[in-house]
Amino acid sequence: MEERSSKRIKPTMEEDEEDPSSSSSQLNLPPSMNRPTVSLETQRINRLIHSDHYHSPSKPIYSDRFIPSPSGSNFALFGLEPSPKKDGKEDGPGSYAGMLRTVLFGPETPEKADVVTGFSPSSRNIFRYKTGTQRPVNSFPPFGCDEGPSVSRSPVKSPRNILKSAYKVLDAPALQDDFYLNLVDWSAQNVLAVGLGSCVYLWNASSSKVTKLCDLGGDESVCSVGWALRGTHLAIGTSSGTVEIWDALRCRRIRTMGGHRLRVGAVAWSSSVLSSGSRDKKILQRDIRSQKDHVSKLTGHRSEVCGLKWSYDNRELASGGNDNKLLVWNQHSTKPVLRYCEHTAAVKAIAWSPHLHGLLASGGGTADRCIRFWNTKTNTRLSCVDTNSQVCNLAWSKNVNELVSTHGYSQNQIIVWKYPTMSKLATLTGHTFRVLYLAVSPDGQTIVTGAGDETLRFWNVFPSPKSQRRESGIGALSFGRTTIR
Repeated sequence: MEERSSKRIKPTMEEDEEDPSSSSSQLNLPPSMNRPTVSLETQRINRLIHSDHYHSPSKPIYSDRFIPSPSGSNFALFGLEPSPKKDGKEDGPGSYAGMLRTVLFGPETPEKADVVTGFSPSSRNIFRYKTGTQRPVNSFPPFGCDEGPSVSRSPVKSPRNILKSAYKVLDAPALQDDFYLNLVDWSAQNVLAVGLGSCVYLWNASSSKVTKLCDLGGDESVCSVGWALRGTHLAIGTSSGTVEIWDALRCRRIRTMGGHRLRVGAVAWSSSVLSSGSRDKKILQRDIRSQKDHVSKLTGHRSEVCGLKWSYDNRELASGGNDNKLLVWNQHSTKPVLRYCEHTAAVKAIAWSPHLHGLLASGGGTADRCIRFWNTKTNTRLSCVDTNSQVCNLAWSKNVNELVSTHGYSQNQIIVWKYPTMSKLATLTGHTFRVLYLAVSPDGQTIVTGAGDETLRFWNVFPSPKSQRRESGIGALSFGRTTIR
């Protein structure tokens, strides 16, 4: 012991330069190998073999990996108690595995025996503990999660609740029960225009104020009303074939235009151009900047024109008639550029989609009962839905990709549809006659319907636009039933 200690404290040159022959004699080297060339390597190997009694004075020895020892682990750092010893020895692998399992999965983690109970060896993994813990896939992220209260969770989006009853009813005496007329329209200024007999009444949706705009007098009756885009001027089609333009703010007529021989049942605005459709089968294009009553005449229908709608880009005009035809015109044509003849009854219900350019919807009368969709850009038929009832009106929501239809024989209902699946979101009832008239509020949330039962009913059917924070102008103060005149 003395000699070994002295060597450690005071190494000599003889020790570092051991006899190569004596060292190499302990190695099984090939005969072809030159023993002197491996003397240095032999010394290093001997030092590693006898590392229990030899340490280099100048270089510390480093190991190539770290194997944690439970005896040296800081259990208090994780708030854990060290595992008890078995037969005076530590259960190294077991205690370390238990500590790791607890740190990763919490103190309530099942023991290993419970983890694998009831599973085949191939089905064991850390995400499955027992049969009772299995859950459907939609309960896991991103569909669901089981985080604690400190983690925020997005609420599950529930279907929109659409009230099944009208929140307001207006009495509208003398509202005609005529499928071919268009007697209700809602302006951008939030004013509702209604034709009742020979008179036109304005109802301000913000203040509920009713104003009598005009009385045609005599045997004249109102057959159609239509607001200009800005909502300041109103076009009125009459039973005598004339079209009158009124300043709604001043309650003053500013122009009367002729050209039709019979009643004007449909009018539609496109900027400064006003289109009118008549029982005389003609559509007249009127530029209100011109002194002429009309600038062009469109011919194509073989019966009364009862539906007119300009597209949102003002480039295409769709017309429907009692000849069961749906025609599409451009800004300069006098003949239809597209003809759709699939309907088997009068086409009054027409609506252009505000979401997809060239998407057109149309509805047929009692013998047809279908809503059809067309792509006017490719001149293709898209789809058809049988509603089992006369289709009187169609209108798209400008806030979401949905549309509403009103119906006559035989159910007199209002249906809200999801496009393009055409699944029913709601069916609304309340009218006792055909729901012949429909208009949408300027904010796109509310619709008003009119029927031969001489009532106007208001329904909240569409959601508000995402950017809109305020409520509609016809809010809770408008509840109840009143008369429009």
